[in-house]
Amino acid sequence: MKLLLQQLLPEIIELRHHLHAHPELAHEEHETAALVGKTLKKFGYEVTEGIGGTGVSAVLDSGKPGKTVALRADMDALPIHEETDLAHRSTRDGKMHACGHDGHTATLLAAAGALMQCKDQFQGKIKFIFQPAEETGTGAAAMIEDGVLENPKVDAIFGYHNSSKSDFGVFKTKMDCLFASQDVFTVVIHGKGGHAAYPHLTVDPIYIGSMIIQALQGIVSRCSAPVEPVVLSVTQFHAGNTHNVIPSEATF
Repeated sequence: MKLLLQQLLPEIIELRHHLHAHPELAHEEHETAALVGKTLKKFGYEVTEGIGGTGVSAVLDSGKPGKTVALRADMDALPIHEETDLAHRSTRDGKMHACGHDGHTATLLAAAGALMQCKDQFQGKIKFIFQPAEETGTGAAAMIEDGVLENPKVDAIFGYHNSSKSDFGVFKTKMDCLFASQDVFTVVIHGKGGHAAYPHLTVDPIYIGSMIIQALQGIVSRCSAPVEPVVLSVTQFHAGNTHNVIPSEATF
């Protein structure tokens, strides 16, 4: 297996660089999906495309009875402008593979290519799933609704992700979940605007918002068990557009 992967490595590195240079956001992964499908077909797979919109899958059948194990990688990028001097930096302003999904896609293709050449060494089936829209939390549900875990029915699935905390060449896994999922919230505060010199005549949404943001951390420190991992982050705060006016609305 190691030799097979080494033989595939130059092609996979080139493919990953191409994906990194041409990022696509959630549910827009048309070029990425087409490249994935083309590569899988070159490896000898029958490919199912358009699952849940832009999802792709293929099955490796050993020809021997056994269970079906699925390996899943995500394909979408983030709405972030890339500020690097890499030769393969993003060519699309405001879009970047900042979360490593280009690497996930490329390495799952490497696994598919290598496993195809040694399918006589295992039993059962391996299903390769290339998922869109992981960043928005909608891609998996769309693919499942389209039946990606059926025909053949998946007995176990590994949804893998890189981790900067892991040593090179090390795989970590556990039953149930290893990484957390996210929930997203937006809070809009409706106050009463006015001149900054007369704050007592306003209902200042910036002040209210700052107090709420600080209080929210009490959810982590006082409303959840100390042994349960919880992270609450406020990543945006929008209010006002000039120096001497207290706005009437704030959003975070």
